[in-house]
Amino acid sequence: MALDRLGSSLYDAIKKVFKASVVDEATVKELVRDIQRALLQSDVNVQLVLDISKRIEERALKEKVPPGISRREHIIKVVYEELTRFLGEKQIQVKIEPGKRKIVMLVGIQGSGKTTQASKLARFFQKRGLKPAMVCADTFRPGAYAQLQQLANRINVPIYGDPKAKDAVKVVQEGLKQFEDKDVVIVDTSGRHKEEQELIKEMKILERSIKPDEVMLVIDGTIGQQALVQAKAFHEATPIGSILVTKLDGSARGGGALSAVAATGAPIKFIGTGEKIEDIEAFIPSRFVGRLLGMGDLETLLEKVKEAEIKVPEKKAKAIMSGKFTLTDMYEQFEAFKGMGTFKKLLQMLPGASKIPDDALNIAEDRLAKWRVMIQSMTPEERDNPKIFNASRMKRVARGSGTAEKEVKELLKQYLVMRKMLKTLRRKKKLPFFGKGMPIDLK
Repeated sequence: MALDRLGSSLYDAIKKVFKASVVDEATVKELVRDIQRALLQSDVNVQLVLDISKRIEERALKEKVPPGISRREHIIKVVYEELTRFLGEKQIQVKIEPGKRKIVMLVGIQGSGKTTQASKLARFFQKRGLKPAMVCADTFRPGAYAQLQQLANRINVPIYGDPKAKDAVKVVQEGLKQFEDKDVVIVDTSGRHKEEQELIKEMKILERSIKPDEVMLVIDGTIGQQALVQAKAFHEATPIGSILVTKLDGSARGGGALSAVAATGAPIKFIGTGEKIEDIEAFIPSRFVGRLLGMGDLETLLEKVKEAEIKVPEKKAKAIMSGKFTLTDMYEQFEAFKGMGTFKKLLQMLPGASKIPDDALNIAEDRLAKWRVMIQSMTPEERDNPKIFNASRMKRVARGSGTAEKEVKELLKQYLVMRKMLKTLRRKKKLPFFGKGMPIDLK
């Protein structure tokens, strides 16, 4: 069961409680059975499932309901708290200070996605105003340096490595000398299997030689409960400071991986939620469980909005609010929205909205993609002055974008709606969100 299906199952279980005419012992026991079924289908360890469900049942039936909330609300609160508790109640902060370099060494078995995650981490820190760099210490896998270099170039982050080198320690030491002015240096090591003693030995030597501030274990979320075996094996070789779980976007066994790692007591600091370089987020158990239960995660959504914003000069913002809103401006907003992720991921962060049918989300996603291509197919004159559109221009744009003329008409209609809305907002003398940062005063 993928994590989104786990969320749907948990949400459906909770919905039954709200629909029940009375909330009695039978209602609680049915809820517990539904939660057990959902967790087991997501590959969570049987003993863990039994422990969680037992605590939920005991608290739901025996705890006194606090004043001001109903029994239904109290039961939901219990489910939320217990799921959060078993994943780790608190966020483990990533403490990196500008001007004080931190070395993060990534370890994990081959195929866990360390190299990709190294670049994702670098981008994560870069977006927060820090200066990251990467060192390729993988002298074992052919093409490792070339892969990391390609990823580094995409995000404009410096990299050091030597494709011909055999001594990983020497490579890292040289790289650290070159990156003394950076805030965080991410060291990508060779992929290791827990049975490959030579590579485990190299990892130990590397850790003792470079003395990283943090050793981060990268675990593939699709391996399920095997994550427990991996985490223990690596922790015995080199003390693990934190864990990054990857491939949680569509993993059939993501719940198993998360619960197995949580059972070791090792802190999960990051989770990979997709294939794009932006698809990584700090793991905050309470927010993660909130999304699973359909309660949303507005804080993460706001962070994504802030990261995706594009700068709009005040002069241009005033022009837009005065009605001079062009298709070019509309396209820029589509691009900013696209940078935040897919509709589905964004809606998972809105309370209640995460359960909109996939078909409806796919239609909306497809429509936005088509609109972007249509605008790209227009001439600069058409984008800046949509009033000049006639039947022949619409026909040309439709042909150039591979769409139908009626779809071009729909885009122009939507553009007029947006322009009208912005002109209405002008009366309030504020621009609530159109690009970067604080509202712009138009007085």
